[in-house]
Amino acid sequence: MTYLSAEQILDADDLQREPVEVPEWGGTVLVQGMNGTDRDRFEAKMLNEQMNGVAKDKALENYRARLAASCLVTENGKRMFRSDAEVKRLGEKSAQALNRVVEVASRLSGLTDSDVEELTGN
Repeated sequence: MTYLSAEQILDADDLQREPVEVPEWGGTVLVQGMNGTDRDRFEAKMLNEQMNGVAKDKALENYRARLAASCLVTENGKRMFRSDAEVKRLGEKSAQALNRVVEVASRLSGLTDSDVEELTGN
């Protein structure tokens, strides 16, 4: 059996992307799964200083917009929404449109409902 080298792993283009039609926004967006660092950052926002899940209502505050912002990218793979102000504005968009993006972002990032429940302690 032949095993991958560190170089092969580090050189692998392993972030999946998928176009998502969002009629509410008048077009198609590109959703990319989170890398390990981005997913850790995303999950860290759902924890308190003792590394315990915060209250579910706090953890899920602007959840859809935060997840969408973590995964919406340009054709070059650069995140489109980077500032807290942009994420807040994104959260004010149609919930149905955000859900379209969030469903794909969750799947491509390996984020499950049980992951969210574990982080929120619920």
